[in-house]
Amino acid sequence: MANAPAQIPTSFGHELRACLRCRLVKTYDQFRESGCENCPFLQMDEDQERVVECTTPNFNGVISVMDPTRSWAARWLRIGKFVPGVYTLAVSETLPDDMQAICIDKNVQYIPPR
Repeated sequence: MANAPAQIPTSFGHELRACLRCRLVKTYDQFRESGCENCPFLQMDEDQERVVECTTPNFNGVISVMDPTRSWAARWLRIGKFVPGVYTLAVSETLPDDMQAICIDKNVQYIPPR
C-alpha cells in the first residue's frame, strides 16, 4: 500500500463508519467521495450502496496510526501494511460474501472481525 495518509474523519459523531475489510474509519461522506485508501478495488467512491455494504457504523474504539510499519499496535491489529490514518480496534460485522470474493480475486488480505 502507498504511504500517503488516509483522510482524517472531519467529525467524530454518529456519521463515522469503519471499512469492513481494513477497519479504516472515516465519515460516510468521505467514503462516498473518495472511497477507502486501503481498498480501492471495492470502488466505494463509485457506488453509494457499496459504501453501506462495505462499511459499518458499529465498531469499538479508535486508534490513530502515524507510521503503521513501526507501530507495535498496528502490527497487533494487523494493519501494519495499511496507510496512516484512523482505525477501529474492532468490528463485529463481516464483509459480504460477494465483497470477500472481490478480495480473493484481487489477492488481498481480508481481516476478519475480532
